[in-house]
Amino acid sequence: MGYRLLADGVAGVHYAYLAYLLVGGFVAWRWPRTIVLHAIAAVWAVLIIATPVPCPLTAAQNALRERGGQPPLRESFINTYIRGTFYPASHETDTRVLVAAVVAASWIGFAIRMRHRRVTRPTHVVRVSRR
Repeated sequence: MGYRLLADGVAGVHYAYLAYLLVGGFVAWRWPRTIVLHAIAAVWAVLIIATPVPCPLTAAQNALRERGGQPPLRESFINTYIRGTFYPASHETDTRVLVAAVVAASWIGFAIRMRHRRVTRPTHVVRVSRR
């Protein structure tokens, strides 16, 4: 039972990663230092899609499923839980383009906000102590 719960937890981490991939650039508008983490997440997504690099989360989930007496996933996490559920299976390319466009828009917005922040921020601040 414990391994099954852990496998479900890894699936939850997968969902969290995908959510962060989609909105993390917008999160960086509020917390700019997180843009580095989002860039890493985006690079990892491209790597997983463009190369045969296996996802370590899927490997961990499969190992935990097997230890819990369940069969491993026959396909990737995306193909098992996302494709055909969150978007039609026949629209995979369209969905990837849409996700890339959302990420690009968030990064463009981030760059504009950072440029605006630099322009409007005073170069020096004089603090006056009130006693």
